[in-house]
Amino acid sequence: MGRTVWFPGHMARGQKRLFEVVANLDAVVEVRDARAPALTASPLSERLARMKPVVLVLSRRDLAEEAKTVRWLEHFRKSGRTALAFNLRQDRFDALKAELQRYKPSHRDLRVGVVGIPNVGKSLFLNGLVGRNASRVGALPGITRGVEWFRGQGVLVVDSPGILQARTGLKTGRALSWLGCNRADVIGSFESCALALIAFLGGQGLWTVVEKAWGVPLDPAGPEATLDALGRRLGCLVSGGSVDAGAAARKFLESFASGRLGRVTLELPDAPLTEENLP
Repeated sequence: MGRTVWFPGHMARGQKRLFEVVANLDAVVEVRDARAPALTASPLSERLARMKPVVLVLSRRDLAEEAKTVRWLEHFRKSGRTALAFNLRQDRFDALKAELQRYKPSHRDLRVGVVGIPNVGKSLFLNGLVGRNASRVGALPGITRGVEWFRGQGVLVVDSPGILQARTGLKTGRALSWLGCNRADVIGSFESCALALIAFLGGQGLWTVVEKAWGVPLDPAGPEATLDALGRRLGCLVSGGSVDAGAAARKFLESFASGRLGRVTLELPDAPLTEENLP
């Protein structure tokens, strides 16, 4: 299959601007989804780590399996990375703020950059870090124009657009759609992404989260039959009583991404999701 590219122009421009200001930052926060901390890594992460201290924030810890999140945090600690997990809607960021203060210069406010692929929770994170009523700051002297800064208590934060690198195949893109980080109808179709998710959950022994929520067992006949059963359970029917597979797939994907079906972690440090092991 040919190379699948997903790199809108605004992301390329955002990446260019970010690296123009990174020399003026004291630290970088990278937001990832706790359900798939390797899959949702920013393509900028390693490059930025060579330039500035990077603190990893695993968002949506309330949607991931707690014991597996602990394993990820321990993995990052052993790798020499600083990582913290948050429920972005409820948790306070005191521990993160204390960690970031390590990098604050004595003569001015702390300057932090925030990066992450689309829809990993960057907006909620920014609200928590600087407050919903944080003031926008104009261009800073000697720093690239066109970059948006927010001022919190003792901290200036620059937000980058979500940046998602070109992908080398459909499987990774489909997997990102399960978390809402890709549009399923752009990377393929709602149906193809849902069928891949059904196959993955079934193969990993994770379908129980769906069965517990909706009472739909995994059909041994295959993902198509399971999607048909989901469609009937969700009332996604057309005239004549047939299932609207596209509508069923969309509801399934949206429910899974939002966490309404329950807590689930898709990968572990010793078994990250890759193009080679995804369905």
